[in-house]
Amino acid sequence: MHNGPAGDVSTGPVKIAVDLLGGDDAPAVVVGGALRALAVDPGLRLILVGPSDVADAVIRALSPADRERVEIHAVSGVVAMADPPARAASGETSIRAAAHAVATGAADAMVSAGSSGATVTAAVLALGRSPGVRKPPLAAWLPTLRPGQETLLLDVGGSMDCTVAVLAAHAGLGTAYWSQHTGHDRPRVGLLSVGREPGKGDRVRRAAEQAFAATDGFVGLVEGDDVLTGDRADVVVTDGFTGNVLLKGIEGAYRLATAGVHGASHGMVRAAVLLGVPGVVVVCHGAADDGDLASGLAEAARLVRAEQEVGTQREVRAGQDGEREGHR
Repeated sequence: MHNGPAGDVSTGPVKIAVDLLGGDDAPAVVVGGALRALAVDPGLRLILVGPSDVADAVIRALSPADRERVEIHAVSGVVAMADPPARAASGETSIRAAAHAVATGAADAMVSAGSSGATVTAAVLALGRSPGVRKPPLAAWLPTLRPGQETLLLDVGGSMDCTVAVLAAHAGLGTAYWSQHTGHDRPRVGLLSVGREPGKGDRVRRAAEQAFAATDGFVGLVEGDDVLTGDRADVVVTDGFTGNVLLKGIEGAYRLATAGVHGASHGMVRAAVLLGVPGVVVVCHGAADDGDLASGLAEAARLVRAEQEVGTQREVRAGQDGEREGHR
């Protein structure tokens, strides 16, 4: 069973707003990632959000036919990695303008490699939160030792401080997302702590363990190595601080293990999806390269197409129900 995203659902048209100024090495890697994504996905359309001269460089590198697949939304404001997330409130920044494009329906999704906090802030301000969600979490798929199986880890940077109620909400969001994108029900849900024995961890973890006890699919506490073995849990829940530290540690270990192996740098996609907002938002690692950006764009397109397919299936079922009612 393949737990994580397994490639494009289709190749239908998808329009994505991409933040040209997000990331440590922006705009160069964003430009490179955009070009790579356009080359492999004929249905992809991009709104390049950022300085017009940078966007023009992308367009000049495209064939005349492909240039019709790209639009420019010129803004010059940037939220630097060290800036406070509140700077993303400005509509003159590239990250907020990208989120606004999704909110208005101009784009189907947005992708940024900028500050996670700023991206979450921009998305929440522009899109709002889904019902019952207080702190939208970032969720990342991680490979496991089991072939074809991945673990969903959340939160990996959306919210640094969590209460028991927030962790419980994240468990619900992770369960729903896992089920939606794997086609399977009842994932095994674990709460990340410093040991598997009951009662391990800090005050919040101990209280959350008790609160989760009656949750369907809850397997108890899990440790960091359980995330990659795939033996104990399909969905691992934690706060954004701990999750981000764990994720970056795994990324560093992966790079160390694959150093010098040609093509191995892209065996692990360095991107996360923001759950709990009414729109598709993908956040790439700040240190992402052009391959990572291209993978983030591909993941955003896959998520949009998956939602479109679900919507189409619902319309078909509704039409069939209507026909049956009409024949009664």
